[in-house]
Amino acid sequence: MPTAGPERSAAPRVRITRRFEAPFSTILTAARTCYSPRGIVRDEDLGPGGEPLARELYDAGHHTTIQHAYFQFAIENVSRQFLWSFLHAHPFYNSEQVSQRYVRVEPSSCLVPPIEGKALALYFEALEEQFAFYGELRRDLAPLAGAACDRRFPARARKRQAHPKDVERKAQEVARYVLPVATFAALYHTVSALTLLRYQRVCEQPDAPWEQRIVVGKMIEALLEADPRYRAVLEGPIPSAEYPEAEFFAANPDASSSASRAVFAREFDESLKGRVSRLVDWTARGEEETARAVRAVLGVPASALSDDEAIELAVSPTRSRVLGDALNLTTLGKLSRAMHHASYTFRRKISHAADSQDQRHRMTPASRPILAAHVTGEPDFVTPALVREDPAVEARYAGMMARVWERIGRLRRLGVSEEFASYLLPNAVAVRYAESADFLALRHKHVMRLCYLAQEEIWRASVDEAEQIREVHPRLGRHLLPPCGVRKEAGARPWCPEGARFCGERVWSYPLSEYRRVI
Repeated sequence: MPTAGPERSAAPRVRITRRFEAPFSTILTAARTCYSPRGIVRDEDLGPGGEPLARELYDAGHHTTIQHAYFQFAIENVSRQFLWSFLHAHPFYNSEQVSQRYVRVEPSSCLVPPIEGKALALYFEALEEQFAFYGELRRDLAPLAGAACDRRFPARARKRQAHPKDVERKAQEVARYVLPVATFAALYHTVSALTLLRYQRVCEQPDAPWEQRIVVGKMIEALLEADPRYRAVLEGPIPSAEYPEAEFFAANPDASSSASRAVFAREFDESLKGRVSRLVDWTARGEEETARAVRAVLGVPASALSDDEAIELAVSPTRSRVLGDALNLTTLGKLSRAMHHASYTFRRKISHAADSQDQRHRMTPASRPILAAHVTGEPDFVTPALVREDPAVEARYAGMMARVWERIGRLRRLGVSEEFASYLLPNAVAVRYAESADFLALRHKHVMRLCYLAQEEIWRASVDEAEQIREVHPRLGRHLLPPCGVRKEAGARPWCPEGARFCGERVWSYPLSEYRRVI
């Protein structure tokens, strides 16, 4: 279990690994260049001081000057809950983290919050059982994953021992659903100085303010060690009680009852009408406005270019070969930017594990929930398709989930806060929210997530979305394709860009209605 120590688990470790040489000076050189008759102002052109000017710019909201300097952090011993709720809950970052899909998780790698006595013993008991079941589930799912691999790769069925990692990773990817969101992650995280200042201001918001304060505090310490002059533009955190969420719950205590939360969950789930992701709103004239935007780019009247032809010029990989490029050039292309004008809003329900990956698509933003505000006394989780292949495994999986929620309830009755009790929630916990995107961003996401190698839940949500967009905007929706489909239309070879990781299916030849997968 977690290493003994003053915090009962390894403390967060935060280091700056790469940075600008004189980061604070970038604020001043950028600002003075704006008004310099001699052009670029260099560091050596700056005199002493400069903090008053930086503060003046900060107070006036001229924050692009603060954004020039970037910092790469190596961060260790932070929870998956913290990453989901805070570090990855905004668009202005880049992260690469250890993957639970491909790396086996050890039981010593969990955050333990500051709780005592019976509550602490119960917390350790829960971690021990969840990790033990993780190991059991990996073993139990291996035959199911092997059978699914055999169906997908029949030529390998007689020599599966030559590809043991394929089966092991598929079983491990699904087994991680039982791991607690307290499980540690290690990552590189790159942000601008401006984002660091924002982290400091909002680190006391839900869901994980205790952990957020610790980690952000260490990030700010590292920033000031790199360049103490940032103190001139550094403010303290907004107190947790001053957030509108806190004010609402303080004024409406009944809204945080289990009964109220259960009604919300039931209403939300009924509104999905059996889908993982349901289209609830869209730009009514999205196709027509996309076509008009194309004509505006080219400067031609409707008599010279029909709507159908205009849409094909912007959206079809057959007409625009840059759409098959690995670099994703659509935000830079003049015609492809016409795809910005059709937008869609979805109501979604997926697991914490899946959403932790889905949120990395930063151009398809969502209003993700205060997770603790969704927790009732009843188990509320997602069951992966591979688990449903065996009723006995599924029953044991559901039993494990019931025990997790029962222990969370016991912790709450012992006086443990929702914040700390929520660290025991499994990766499988259901996350409900609304997500919106324009067609340009959604197209790129689907290129990545309609692939049969994509995480299974996100893949299912993407299939749902592509089907519904084809219903309301068929001329746009038919171009929502997996990478192999796009590359085939663009004439780029090989059609599958994954090389040795080829999924084993000729997905480029399948109609969307025939997309099927278990692993």
